[in-house]
Parts: sequence; C-alpha cells; structure tokens
Amino acid sequence: MNKRLLITGAIFGILGIILGAFAAHGLAKLVDAAAIKTFETGVRYQIYHAFFLLILGSTSFVSLKTKKVIFYFVLLGVVCFSGSIYGLATNSLSSFDFKTIALMTPLGGLLLIVAWVLMLSGIVRNKID
Repeated sequence: MNKRLLITGAIFGILGIILGAFAAHGLAKLVDAAAIKTFETGVRYQIYHAFFLLILGSTSFVSLKTKKVIFYFVLLGVVCFSGSIYGLATNSLSSFDFKTIALMTPLGGLLLIVAWVLMLSGIVRNKID
C-alpha cells in the first residue's frame, strides 16, 4: 500500500506540474484570465494531495487499512475535484458541456475532506506518542 501511495503521489505531482505549465503557457492564448485562475485552483489542490499521499506513504502513524481507505478517497477526490475544475475552466474549448457535471467539484472536495479527517482519526487512534 505504501508503494501505491508513493507512486500515485508522484504521478499526481508530475501531472500537476505539467498541467500548471500548460495553464501558464498554453491556455493563456485560448481562455480568459478567470478560466486560467480556475484551472490553477485545480492544479494547486492536485499538488497538495500529491504531497499528502507522499507523506502518508512515507510514515507509519496511520494503519495500512486506514491508508488504503484514505488512498481511495484522495484518488476519487482529486479526479472529481481537480478533474471537473479542469473541464469547467476549459469548457469553451470542448464540445462536451462540463457544466452538466459541475456537482462533481463539491463531491470531490467532500471526498478530500473525508480523507483528511480519516488521517486525523488514524493519528489520534495510534497508540504511539
């Protein structure tokens, strides 16, 4: 499980840097400043959760069972939250109307919050000081 957390964290980080560079250099000519700012919000949260997974995979303060649950919440949360933000920010460039899935953003945010709460709960339940 730790290796999976570390690999996913690294992939989220790599993709976050690529998407951030794309927002700064490629999107500027295609969408307005508000859309770029929105896109960058998705990138920022993806990077935050890349670090979250890297830290979680590198420590033993949470049980493996809890890590597994957290992993799925973060994975789905980033896909729903950041993914829907990427779609909404670039909506004018696509034939698909991402506004139809706009509720994915708050759902993804909720999943990410739950992941953090689960980590806090796992730390509190850990008997090691």
